[in-house]
Amino acid sequence: MKKRNDDGGARAAAASAKKERAAKRNRSPFSAMHTGPGRALTAVYGVFALSATARAGYQVIREFDVAPVAYSLSVIAAVIYIVATICLVIGNRTSHRIAIGACLVEFVGVIIVGILSFTHPEDFAKPSVWSSFGSGYGYIPLILPLVGLWWLYLVGRRIRTS
Repeated sequence: MKKRNDDGGARAAAASAKKERAAKRNRSPFSAMHTGPGRALTAVYGVFALSATARAGYQVIREFDVAPVAYSLSVIAAVIYIVATICLVIGNRTSHRIAIGACLVEFVGVIIVGILSFTHPEDFAKPSVWSSFGSGYGYIPLILPLVGLWWLYLVGRRIRTS
């Protein structure tokens, strides 16, 4: 009869736990961007990157001559959403800084385009992603960069204090 070794399962679990702890120690401190709210933020930016790119692509291909200013701004918004999404996914020091810049440019863009869409409606015959402060997207383009900046600030603060 073979002797049963109950120790093997415990050893494997201990080895697995040890590997997990080592992986956590070796992880970039910016990987906090990939936890909890960071994942949700990345997902929302990803959805906006896809939707803004699809919308801008359609507008530029089919109707660019109708509202070139608005549609060019939609392309710019799509590029910013793509950059922010990629930077949030990468999660290192450089991408953290670029993501902050993208969120700042996005917020300033939403404010400026939002104001211009009311003061110069002739330039916005058709709405862009940021027209009327993002009203076509439920004002998420106005709120999203603020949430992004808040999260990136928290991640940066957590890194500075550790």
